[in-house]
Amino acid sequence: MGSRLSCWRGGSLTRGQAYRWGKPPWLRVSARKVVDPAPRWAVASIFRVGICPKIFGGLRVTDWNIEVGEQLKRVAIHEEYGGRRQGGIGPSRVTPNVLLFTDPAKGHRHGYFDGWGDDGCYHYAGEGQVGDQKMTQGNLAIFNHERDGRALRLFRGVSSGVCQYLGQFTLPAERPWYLTDAPETGDGPVRSVIMFRLRPIDAAPREGVQLPYTPPPELRVDEVDVEQQHTERSLVDPAREPYEAERREAALALAYAEHLRLLGHKIVRQRITPPGELKPLYTDIFDATENVLIEAKGSVTREAVRTAIGQLFDYRRHINPRPSLELLVPSRPRQDLINLCGDVQISVIWPDGDNYVSSSG
Repeated sequence: MGSRLSCWRGGSLTRGQAYRWGKPPWLRVSARKVVDPAPRWAVASIFRVGICPKIFGGLRVTDWNIEVGEQLKRVAIHEEYGGRRQGGIGPSRVTPNVLLFTDPAKGHRHGYFDGWGDDGCYHYAGEGQVGDQKMTQGNLAIFNHERDGRALRLFRGVSSGVCQYLGQFTLPAERPWYLTDAPETGDGPVRSVIMFRLRPIDAAPREGVQLPYTPPPELRVDEVDVEQQHTERSLVDPAREPYEAERREAALALAYAEHLRLLGHKIVRQRITPPGELKPLYTDIFDATENVLIEAKGSVTREAVRTAIGQLFDYRRHINPRPSLELLVPSRPRQDLINLCGDVQISVIWPDGDNYVSSSG
């Protein structure tokens, strides 16, 4: 039993040196094969100490020989390096790699919005198409890749079954991931998704999809035209068509903004990007002359009014000096909802012919 084991890092050592503390409990070796398959952490342990498991039938180490920019079939990648053959995250049990696959053209259907940020990182959505994503399974494999001795290898889909290798990545020590909102598969409800910040090690120059926004380290508040009808939902799910209530809301806001301009007021929208948030918040109307923040709703239902109250308070905490709050609706709400708004010091406004009526008199 003094045979020597080749080492994937170079050199060799005797089996006694390799197992100087005794045979690992997770690997029983016969003359021909591995009797017990090694779990994921065990494979990583082999890689860390530099023992090449290619002599064992169930495990192997293959030198990475795919060049950055090279295109090849996904099935060939898995045949050589292991990993799941479907899905975006493929932790390998036979090589020290976590294979990552991105296809922005298809990913949008599942609520995945990957791309390069202006921080130099590739922002990569975690796995999980339904409900809030959790740090488990493939997501946990990415998060623990360095601890487990694995490399993150990113591929981009370029055609049916063909991928392009973008290079090796790692997670930065500071803020390796963050949470943002995205729709479920098939334009389902909005949920919380994990976004990993993949820092390139040997990747090619930043090619492909660029994120329109990158989470800033500090609060950003700037003014945009009211006519720019951005909404938070359109940023979360850009493929979705606006609902009829949203169309009414947009028309209502534009009409009231024009009414205020005719009175000599400066009318804008506030674009608010909180620290660490991927997508900005957009107010409907900001009256800079009177320092009033106005949220428009296309319906007078209780749900619409309660949603508006939450939005107004969410926006206001980022605006200095602190503005007054108003809710713009298409018609007079029932009295209990007017009382609800009054209780939190929000005035309600609705059109009345060519003029507007306010609950505050």
